[in-house]
Amino acid sequence: MDIDISKLPTPCYLVDERLLVRNLEILDSVQKRTDCKILLAQKGFSMHAVYPLIGKYLKGVTSSSLFEARLGYEKMGKEVHVYAPAYIEEEFEELLKYSDHIVFNSFAQWNRYKSRVKSHPGKKIECGIRINPEYSEQEHAIYDPCSNYSRLGVTRSNFKPEELDGIDGLHFHTMCEQNSDTLERTARVADEKFGEFIKKMKWLNFGGGHHITRQDYDIETLVRTISYFQDKYGIEVYLEPGEAVALNTGYLVAGVLDIVENGMNIAILDTSAACHMPDVMEMPYRPDIVGAGRPSENRYTYRLGGHTCLAGDIIGDYSFQKPLVPGDRLIFCDMAHYTMVKNNTFNGVNLPSIALYNEKEGIKVIKKFHYSDFETRLS
Repeated sequence: MDIDISKLPTPCYLVDERLLVRNLEILDSVQKRTDCKILLAQKGFSMHAVYPLIGKYLKGVTSSSLFEARLGYEKMGKEVHVYAPAYIEEEFEELLKYSDHIVFNSFAQWNRYKSRVKSHPGKKIECGIRINPEYSEQEHAIYDPCSNYSRLGVTRSNFKPEELDGIDGLHFHTMCEQNSDTLERTARVADEKFGEFIKKMKWLNFGGGHHITRQDYDIETLVRTISYFQDKYGIEVYLEPGEAVALNTGYLVAGVLDIVENGMNIAILDTSAACHMPDVMEMPYRPDIVGAGRPSENRYTYRLGGHTCLAGDIIGDYSFQKPLVPGDRLIFCDMAHYTMVKNNTFNGVNLPSIALYNEKEGIKVIKKFHYSDFETRLS
């Protein structure tokens, strides 16, 4: 950690632009090798202050709502792809203004909206259907779109080839934080079940969940899988990672407020798992902290908790080389993705500030939150 965080407000998300560029260069190398198109999935990372930078490397954004589509359209200005399990009637006309691709979750949704998409004046909007290959290697049920009774995508038994007129592409998304060997096996199943329809398409979207910028990711298998479909069917291939764009690019800097003792030492922080890093409780997982180890690995072990009234607002147990005292700062790692997009103001707890670091300007705080942000949400 070579950034001086001493003057940062806490809590604060801090994104290191150097690390973001490193990820973008890796993703762009895949585009250059395969001619595929990679999009930023905004559900994972929507810090639009860096959209101009991301837009220098990626082809656009993918969105799951009207607001995400508008954000990508206004802040990046490149391709805007949209998928939602169902579209809201009152929002659909505005959604068309921002969209280049719209993927439908069912043939019922396609039939409901297709005339409005195809008659939209101006640009041609391409349309797709999400398929469910009924194959997944996801261990966490909450992230498995191919589980029994899943609402996401059309299974082969429910597929309606007679209603494909006007459909330009197919989309599948079955992965979460996985390597390319999983993609290769998943794509093989999708090809076996839907290949006769893929050959009639202009494009195929592999969805997200690809951990392309992870250190142990097998890029050669990804390239091979993309090339297989391009060579076999002569189609464009899209990928839409969110996490891989921002993976290991950011931190959450927090301060120690108090130390209490109840069978062990407990540090209460000015950040919160429930409010500021909800995946710690939902996935769950244990984020790394700069200079800290696992319990008892170092001399002083603490349980780290948030300052909300939720009894379970616990981040985890960590050990340190020195005792913690109020005023100390802790740096949580890999806090750029699925944090800012999912945080909340439960208990009236303020949101962390947002800062960006680059070598030219140093640290720049680009967003601070205030009472008005909390107050205007509620009435």
